[in-house]
Amino acid sequence: MIQGPDIGKAIFEHTSDSYVIEWPFGLETHLPTDWVIFGVNVSPTKHVVFMGIAAALVFLTIWYGGRQVARRHREGKAPSGFGAAVLFFFILYCNLLGLLPWGAAPTGNLAVTGALALTSFLTVEISGFRALGPKGYLKTIVFVPPGMTGIGAVAMALIMTPIEIIGKIVKPFALTLRLFANMTAGHFVILALLGLIFIFGSWLVAAGSVLFVTFMMLLELLVAFLQAYIFALLTSVFIGMMQHAH
Repeated sequence: MIQGPDIGKAIFEHTSDSYVIEWPFGLETHLPTDWVIFGVNVSPTKHVVFMGIAAALVFLTIWYGGRQVARRHREGKAPSGFGAAVLFFFILYCNLLGLLPWGAAPTGNLAVTGALALTSFLTVEISGFRALGPKGYLKTIVFVPPGMTGIGAVAMALIMTPIEIIGKIVKPFALTLRLFANMTAGHFVILALLGLIFIFGSWLVAAGSVLFVTFMMLLELLVAFLQAYIFALLTSVFIGMMQHAH
């Protein structure tokens, strides 16, 4: 049997955040850990660095897309194609960076997906409040069916209000877990399959493992695009539903 690395340790080190960035040929970059502002440690971690890279790529993407949008406006046409698809690029780049050798997926971090979902939640609620006004927004929380009055309306409001509040909270929570779980699960499966090579030390197992890993990498590439699209699409749908609440 071939003595290999600790597979479990390798999996958790790859998927967790840290203050060390790994490079090819065993090189490492140790990030500072003593940046403190008002008693809060704000030292950048590996995921923060890769989010910065993703943000830079988003800037370039939006700059290019903005030029296309400006050209369409000069022609008196609505944005289309690449210029209308800038919403999900930050999530997409974060997902794709995790597929690079020695890369890291910031969207495999609950803090990152939670912050994205919180941003989505605030955008939905604030845009809804501005579109509907205080009275209209209140109706999205205290729901009473049209035409119902009296005791029935009060009872319905008491029953539906907690449900509506829970629904507002569940939507961003589901966005958080869906993105985190999908971007983390693939890495666990890929590293576990690669670990079979060291566990069994067989050329047959190695060949099968490489084939399955190749398939999983292609699947992960699809998932990276799909999850970015789903997050952006659901956020857009929630905004539309809130602003056009009946």
